[in-house]
Parts: sequence; structure tokens; C-alpha cells
Amino acid sequence: MILLELYWSFLLVGLFSMGGGMATVPFLFDLSARTGWFSAADLANMIAVSEATPGPIGVNMATYVGYATAGVPGGVVAVLGLVTPAVVIILLVSRLLSTLWKNPKVQGLFYALRPASVGLIAAAAFSVCGVSLFTWDGSLTLHWGAIALAVGLLVAMNLPKVKELPSVAFVAIAAVVGIMFQMV
Repeated sequence: MILLELYWSFLLVGLFSMGGGMATVPFLFDLSARTGWFSAADLANMIAVSEATPGPIGVNMATYVGYATAGVPGGVVAVLGLVTPAVVIILLVSRLLSTLWKNPKVQGLFYALRPASVGLIAAAAFSVCGVSLFTWDGSLTLHWGAIALAVGLLVAMNLPKVKELPSVAFVAIAAVVGIMFQMV
């Protein structure tokens, strides 16, 4: 039964999250609240690990949640649920592609989806910042180390020589600093 729930939940996430992996994050926050399969802190960790590992972030997060919930079969089922809508849509669109793109209504629909994707990604960014930078347990608790790291990386990324560094260097620096914060 849990496998069916995983499939259905991630099918809905895959169906409604247009705009890439980060667009799935608001849906995953909702899934966390509804099912209790993972916490908001777990989601923040999933995002960090998914960003640092190869592959699509949505698939990585589906794998993580599915595996944490029901082992290897759960990971497989969650990923299948997530990608099913995309596969079906691609199969349908590929058959109608030549006539579909010429239709002004279809072009308008895709044009209208752009702001929705931006909104979903912005909501994901605010959610992740909220989990990472402060905690609200009846009172506001600021995570000064995380705030200092975020400000430091923001400033460093705008320095002329630092801009030339590959983005992997920033991930490695953040990982080292994060490990140091955990040790303190």
C-alpha cells in the first residue's frame, strides 16, 4: 500500500511541477506536511545532496524519499511516479509536435507557464532559506553561522577573481564550512 501511495504522490508532483527540479520543492514541502514521510529539515538536506550529486534534482529527491520510506522498491516507485507524467506528455507531444507549435494558443500556454515556473522556483528558494537561516518554534531563532556563510558566499561570488572559479568550488567550500559548523 505504501508503494501505491508513493507512486501516486510523486505522480502528482511530476504532473504539476513545471519548470524543473526546484519547482518540485513546494510540492515536496506539502507532501512532507501531509504524510510525515520526511521533515522540512530532511527536505533541506535532500536539496543540498541533490544539488551536489549528478542527475536531475527532482529524481534525486524522489529516490531519497522513496528509499527512506520503503527501501529500494520505494525509491524505484517514487521515481517512476515522478517521471510518468513527463514520459506520457513527451510521447503525446512528439506525435503532434509539428502542428502543435504552429498553434498560437499552445504558444500562449507555454508563454503563460513561464511566470508560474519562476514563482514555484522562488517559493522553493524562500522555503529553503527559511529552513536554513532561521527556525520558528513560537519564537524566532536565527542560525547565525548559516547567515554568515550565505552572506560570505554572496560577497565572494561577486569578487572578480572568484567569479572565474567553477561552481563546484563553491559547493566544496560550502561543504567544508558546513562540516566545520557541525563540529563546533
